[in-house]
Amino acid sequence: MAAPPLGLACRVAGAFTTPAVAHSGFLPRHLARGLLPSKRWSGVVRMGAVVGGGKEGEEDEELRQTKEQAAARRRWEALIREQKIKTLTPREAGYTFKLTDKVLLDVRPSNERQKAWVKGSTWIPIFDVDASVDLGGLSKKVSNFVMGGWWSGSSTLSLNKNFVQQVEEKFSKDTDIMLVCQKGLRSLAACEQLYNAGFENLFWVQGGLEAAEEEDFEREGSQPFKLAAIGGISEFFGWTDQQRAQAAREGLGYRLVFTGRLVGALVLLDALFLGAQRIGPMLQEMQPR
Repeated sequence: MAAPPLGLACRVAGAFTTPAVAHSGFLPRHLARGLLPSKRWSGVVRMGAVVGGGKEGEEDEELRQTKEQAAARRRWEALIREQKIKTLTPREAGYTFKLTDKVLLDVRPSNERQKAWVKGSTWIPIFDVDASVDLGGLSKKVSNFVMGGWWSGSSTLSLNKNFVQQVEEKFSKDTDIMLVCQKGLRSLAACEQLYNAGFENLFWVQGGLEAAEEEDFEREGSQPFKLAAIGGISEFFGWTDQQRAQAAREGLGYRLVFTGRLVGALVLLDALFLGAQRIGPMLQEMQPR
């Protein structure tokens, strides 16, 4: 690790102008009523659409969500400005976790947690992968896949309604708890829930694990922290922003892996195309005349 930080004071200035806070792609609209700070969405299917409302209904829904997002931003800004929730950088959180008895609470969904996690951290997701198999759940999964899940690997998430209760079962309300997610927004929403439930000593890891360097925490799992949330076709071919940044650090060898995958896919598609061209006439000849 680099030299320890000078202090762990709350960082208010600029806290809500960072990319981690400006991007809210990890909170489903219909699940986080009043929690969302921006209008951009990715990673989760839009499951709360207006039914039968037409264009006017969609506009009303969009307006309602915009108001809720603005309200959430004001609440979160107030919590940090008043130091009811304190902020830490990933590096500060890493040192604090190693040198003190503060808890590191990972609130990411299971599909991110299983790729990379901080050794010794506690896992209680505020949202998790939707495991429902009823008609409604399957419909949401199909919609998510069609709307971009095939490309990004994003999963349909559902709210963990027992989140606060599960935290209360593990920790007393005077426990020092550092909350972390992948990019920083879900953990901030979790901070708000726990603060409202009476937890007194909450620390938000600004930017999440995606903003952390590998030396900031002791990692377990198969992927670097920065790659824990990617998936789908874009991950397979190395076309995500996170992988491009990784390639810039690791050099040619890393790029060659994905170049090989792309070449292999093109060869396979070409073989399938040629095979289809040959099989077509054969099938025609086999038909009775």
